[in-house]
Amino acid sequence: MPKRLKLTRRVNIAMTEDAWRKLKKFSAEAGLDEGEALSFLFENFSSVTDESNLTHRLRIFNSELEARKK
Repeated sequence: MPKRLKLTRRVNIAMTEDAWRKLKKFSAEAGLDEGEALSFLFENFSSVTDESNLTHRLRIFNSELEARKK
């Protein structure tokens, strides 16, 4: 029997407008709500990311973070 998706955690999150639009688009295309889409992405994180690209993009994001906060 397949495991039932049970959303047991609710977390207030802050994200950029770009991130929110991309999450909304992804969830709509996948037929999921935003919480289900986030659960899918984090449950399958290593499968949906390229580790070398992730490290590079994370460095760029961190270097721009302070400027983006202003």
